[in-house]
Amino acid sequence: MSDQPPPNQNSEPRQRLLHAALRCFAEHGFEKTSTRMIADAAQANVAAIKYYFGDKAGVYRAAFIEPMGQPHDDIKLFDDPTMSLEQALHGLYSGFIEPLKLGELARQCTKLHMREMVEPTGLWQEEIEGGIAPYQKALVKVLCRHLGIKKVDDDVQRLAFSIVAQGVFLYVAHDVFVAVRPSLVSSSKALDVMGERFVMFARAMVQAEQMRRKKEG
Repeated sequence: MSDQPPPNQNSEPRQRLLHAALRCFAEHGFEKTSTRMIADAAQANVAAIKYYFGDKAGVYRAAFIEPMGQPHDDIKLFDDPTMSLEQALHGLYSGFIEPLKLGELARQCTKLHMREMVEPTGLWQEEIEGGIAPYQKALVKVLCRHLGIKKVDDDVQRLAFSIVAQGVFLYVAHDVFVAVRPSLVSSSKALDVMGERFVMFARAMVQAEQMRRKKEG
């Protein structure tokens, strides 16, 4: 057994390697990125990658997951039975808005996730099953509670996807926002306003679903 202590997960050299890996993988993809490329970008030795991450797959996993976390990490922001609908929606959208304030880091993470979708290594499917699906299930539970319904149906799933879609669009269409109306995403204050509007729009969606159910009732 080695007496060498485990690597510090928050050390500056590890973080430098992690961010360099994120840039390289986002730009070139998994296959075309080498550990030498990452080490050079981080001004580090290739041996440091092995020490902190094990191998190329290990540093890829870290770059894919760590900078912004996984969807299931955000469930606690809105899945609290004591929250009002508005409080739950504020919590939900804060999970989208706050990471965007990281600027370029958030955009690199988005680009890497988009690459993973079209050049899959298995992590995207893993995120769907272990992160996105539990997130959706938790949101549906919250909506059922506020709609006063006991049985999950397709319409409450549609509502949940529509509410989340507002936040997701901020990430996948960032370049569109910049081209069409950059002031909407140009500052932390602008992003906070966007989050407030998302809450308002989502409340309207829930109210519309309530009215539809009552009418068809």
